[in-house]
Amino acid sequence: MRTRLLYLARHAEQDLGGYVDEDWTEPDTGLSERGRRQAALLGERLRGQSFAAVHHGPLRRAAQTAEVVAAALPGVPVYATELAGDHLPHDTDPTGLPSAYAEFLAGFPTAARADGPRVTAAAVRRFTGPATTDDAAAGGEPVRELVVTHTFLIAWLVRHALDAPERRWLGVNHHNAGLTVIRYGVAGLPNLIAVNDVAHLPHELRGTGLPPDYLV
Repeated sequence: MRTRLLYLARHAEQDLGGYVDEDWTEPDTGLSERGRRQAALLGERLRGQSFAAVHHGPLRRAAQTAEVVAAALPGVPVYATELAGDHLPHDTDPTGLPSAYAEFLAGFPTAARADGPRVTAAAVRRFTGPATTDDAAAGGEPVRELVVTHTFLIAWLVRHALDAPERRWLGVNHHNAGLTVIRYGVAGLPNLIAVNDVAHLPHELRGTGLPPDYLV
């Protein structure tokens, strides 16, 4: 086994074209022009790192982000997987939570409450922990994998790494094209190397899709 460095990136800004979210759903559209700039800058941030693979969810905004980022990582294989999709990570009991969270959770149908946690558990099994590999040619270097996904899964994996209460994935929101890195060594606890890092984005490309006070 070798150390795994799991790079997690939220997809870049989606082109909603004036769409107003009234029922907790969004259309499956690609990136806005700003989103393409965010993705390109994320690719430049990661250029020169040795990645074993890039994984992305099936929705267009994640697939297009991965495509732009991967252009800066020549030779790295790119895989689409439902494990990196946009799914409810946990059927969280809203008891005792602020009303806004209770209303948010109530908007998910029964199927999402069953299927989302199942897929999330599979994602945890696939992407966390030390990497299992027999590639002796790598010389013991950490295995780096990039997962281009959505804010829910990143929040869950951060919560998982910290062994925080399950409901604590709520409120952990991420910038478009923000970068989170978790280190899983062969011994010891997971380490958060970076969380929601947007140093590669200029000020005008930060905080998209988030409340104004997320822009700091």
